[in-house]
Amino acid sequence: MDDRPGPARRPPARSRSRGWERWAPYVLVAPAVLIIVGLRLYPLLLGVNFSFTGDGDRNGQPVGLDNYAALFDDPLFQQALRNVGLLVLLLPVAVAIPGLLATFIYLRVPGHRFFRSVYFFPAVLSPVIVGAIFNLLLAFDGPLNSLLRSVGIAPVDWLGDPGVAIFAVVGVHIWATFGMALVVFLAGFATLDSALLDAARVDGAALHQVIRHVIIPGLSRTIQFVFVTTMIGMLTAMFGLLYVMTSGGPEGSTYLPEYYIWIQQGQMNRPALASAASTVLFLIMLVVGLVQISILRRSGRED
Repeated sequence: MDDRPGPARRPPARSRSRGWERWAPYVLVAPAVLIIVGLRLYPLLLGVNFSFTGDGDRNGQPVGLDNYAALFDDPLFQQALRNVGLLVLLLPVAVAIPGLLATFIYLRVPGHRFFRSVYFFPAVLSPVIVGAIFNLLLAFDGPLNSLLRSVGIAPVDWLGDPGVAIFAVVGVHIWATFGMALVVFLAGFATLDSALLDAARVDGAALHQVIRHVIIPGLSRTIQFVFVTTMIGMLTAMFGLLYVMTSGGPEGSTYLPEYYIWIQQGQMNRPALASAASTVLFLIMLVVGLVQISILRRSGRED
């Protein structure tokens, strides 16, 4: 009797297909994960580690928390942190402006054609160009103050008054970047159930009631996304405006962490201190982002 094993059976094609389907998502996501780890996470960890070393004569030597102690003792960094708090308070305004404009466009209220045609124009300009334009507009003898004088209002030193300059720069940043957020809101409106809006109109709901009870709950995830991305932009993408419009002045009143980091790294040759400031900035963005998402999710559940 022949006891030799017969030819091996091939696994069914369907089982091989199921195996590929199980692993396909991981294979497709792997390149993006590797890029994020290599270009984002690994440099972040290196920066955190570098923040515990010294500068100058102590370059590369462990110094513990000395850099962080020096950081929080620096009046300029303290001012930068106060300005971060101001940005967090102004964040709802920076989100509400594109949100309301997107609502006007979607609901076709009077003037929606104008907003639809011009809203994205500022986003195509570089921060340097925007800063140069507003340097002229906001100059003490510039067009804006000339307009104020013509109606009997005293001129304002928009970029020279320490109590006003940060608001001027933030306002310019919001104007220059709201177009991107507006595009995201318009994309979110495409997923909104139009039947809910029709029902609200039939019930005679006012515009503010439609926004409060229909649009905001329906766009909760879009609003979360815009909040987080707008916050990141305000904390990490204002360097160009600061450099052109105020250079951190007057009296350091417009310092933000990213500008402080550049000064320490590029001007003062203190990379370890700059790494410590970068780590603090990352932690601030992480905490503020998590708090914002938590608040928005809670309000969404209550609605």
